[in-house]
Amino acid sequence: MAQMITVARPYAEAAFDLAKDANALAAWTDGLSMAAQVVADERVEQILRSPRVNAAAKAELIIDICGDVLDQKQQNLIRLLIERDRILALPEIDRQFQVLREHHERTIEAQLISAQPVDDAARKQLETALSKQLDRQVTLQTEVDETLIGGAIVRAGDLVIDGSVRGRLAKLTGAISR
Repeated sequence: MAQMITVARPYAEAAFDLAKDANALAAWTDGLSMAAQVVADERVEQILRSPRVNAAAKAELIIDICGDVLDQKQQNLIRLLIERDRILALPEIDRQFQVLREHHERTIEAQLISAQPVDDAARKQLETALSKQLDRQVTLQTEVDETLIGGAIVRAGDLVIDGSVRGRLAKLTGAISR
């Protein structure tokens, strides 16, 4: 995984610079996301790994599936990645591109995992508090996990706030066993 991150970084940075210069961050986000989903499909991945299929056919497969979502520069990126045998890094390139965009736009997508559904007022209040703490505009996605006894877990980038009962019990157990 570390190698894939290293391989993907320069491509993500170059794509981000192209998108930013062209004022096309949204279009690049859509195009990279779509192409990454196509590449991640196991049927497509089998074709991409096949030595019997030439590079041009591999590129056209992805470009055709993505349709009008990819502009000329994005299509050229697909061709370049195939030519350099880096196409399977596209999902990681997409992930890193999204991180660069969030950093540039001072936004971040956070995830709230709770034991029970959270109402809109509480979600908005948590978004506001996280936005203030992280100094970014936070968009909060919610998810219910019944395996949590109670409480919630918040993930925003590298930040993890574990306020779940299970997490508190694990900390207590660790403290007692020392």
